[in-house]
Amino acid sequence: MNTDRMGNRPGPGRRRGVGVRWWILVAFAAFAAWQWFGSAETDPYTGETAHYGVSTSEEVDLGAQAYRQVQADAQGQGALLPPDAPASRQIREIANRLIEKVPQVTADLAAQNQQQAPTTYKDFQWDVSVIQSDEANAFCLPGGKMAVYTGLMPITQTEDAMAVVMGHEIAHALLRHGSQRMAQQNLVQMGQIAASMAVDGMDPQQQQAVMAALGAGAQYGLILPYGRNHETQADEVGLMLAAAACYDPRAAVPLWERMSKLGGGSRPPEFASTHPDPDNRIQTLQGLMPQAVGFYEKYCGGALQ
Repeated sequence: MNTDRMGNRPGPGRRRGVGVRWWILVAFAAFAAWQWFGSAETDPYTGETAHYGVSTSEEVDLGAQAYRQVQADAQGQGALLPPDAPASRQIREIANRLIEKVPQVTADLAAQNQQQAPTTYKDFQWDVSVIQSDEANAFCLPGGKMAVYTGLMPITQTEDAMAVVMGHEIAHALLRHGSQRMAQQNLVQMGQIAASMAVDGMDPQQQQAVMAALGAGAQYGLILPYGRNHETQADEVGLMLAAAACYDPRAAVPLWERMSKLGGGSRPPEFASTHPDPDNRIQTLQGLMPQAVGFYEKYCGGALQ
């Protein structure tokens, strides 16, 4: 029989410390496993298992909305280059050549992975804007809307290297990485809610410590590795796309060597980053080069010089 120091039993109004409600975590784990594995699909571009958080049409709508905001912000700052500016014409030509080869590269990679070629790219609303900025950046939103910042040009230096970057960004959209991140974020958010309910009866300091540990586990065990894998996938698909569009894929290696020197070359260790270590990335690209050269020779009518 439990008594306090005065020999009294705990009254109904007194709350005793409660540990982790394990049944909540078990129930969440079962539900998460059912939802996660039940929604698994094979990505035809990579042959890997993927999970999607929104439909393609929703992605296109979200991407178009974000693109309008990007353009409006750049226009308001006087940074949106006109379509007839030399940089705009150059970037649009590269984009058009890459987009033209999307159906062929899609079909080839799907066949390589013994999958039916997807047709989701047919719903894309392709467009590209060039923004005057010192920032070395480019992106392709879900649904095919792209932006390239002029600060990237001194680093790419050649059209071949720019095509590698833009192919990489287009690959993120083709692979539906935005939708995949949403699926992952939904899973993490559900886990945080379940964990919060499970530790509700614990001491506040214990709650904080447990939630911090779970947050770090999700960050380093799920979110960051997921991001690095997406970057590697986009490197592969983007390299094949640039090669099929008759840009020299070998420009990728010196490009990423230059990229690695940005910011003085300082960066967090790979396990703490959403991007692969530059040396590992270059090694992966070098391993992909024979396949990329094969794409070039298939679609460009001759061997690389």
